Formats: sequence, C-alpha cells, structure tokens
Amino acid sequence: QVQLVESGGGLVQAGGSLRLSCVASGRTFSRYGWFRQAPGKEREFVASIRRSGSFRYYADSVKGRFAISRDNEMVYLDMNSLKPEDTAVYYCAADLALTGAYGYWGQGTQVTVSS
Repeated sequence: QVQLVESGGGLVQAGGSLRLSCVASGRTFSRYGWFRQAPGKEREFVASIRRSGSFRYYADSVKGRFAISRDNEMVYLDMNSLKPEDTAVYYCAADLALTGAYGYWGQGTQVTVSS
C-alpha cells in the first residue's frame, strides 16, 4: 500500500526555519517532489529530487532558501529564511516515472509564516 505522510509544518516567524518530512512507502519511486498551495491560489511546484539524489530542481521563489533531500523512504524539505508568502499547505509527491505528472500525493501539512 502506497503511503505518503508529511509532517513538520507549523507556525514560524519570518526569517525562521522549518524542516518538512515525508515518509514515502509502498513502492520504489523514481522521483519525489514538494508542492504547495496557498489560500485562493493554485498548487505550485516547490522542489524535486530523483531517487538517486541527483537532479534537484527548485522554483525560482525558493532557490537559495529551500533544500530538498532524501534518505531511504524519507524526503525532506529544509526551509530557511521563511517569508510570509511561503505560507501554504505543503504536499509531498512521488512517482514511478521520471517525467510527467506525479501520481502519488500526501495529505499536506500547513506552514504559516508570520510577519
């Protein structure tokens, strides 16, 4: 049974840091991603990484502040220098293929950055 379960969200002041974690189990995934959705906005890509740990991609809005990594079934998103505009529900995603839409999603974890 495939399960993606996020944790680590919370309330943090602007300039602070958070680490999001995701347990991705049940299949051997080829790539993992983090997405986010702010109130009233569409879900957007944040970062991705391949199973090998290579080819890390980031949205321009988070480059230099966020870092994606993985270790076995765990996928992490280290978020630094957080801004109020980073406030969103963050979702972990995974897929068996290296391209195309992600087929597996977690339930999301709320990140709120206060100014």
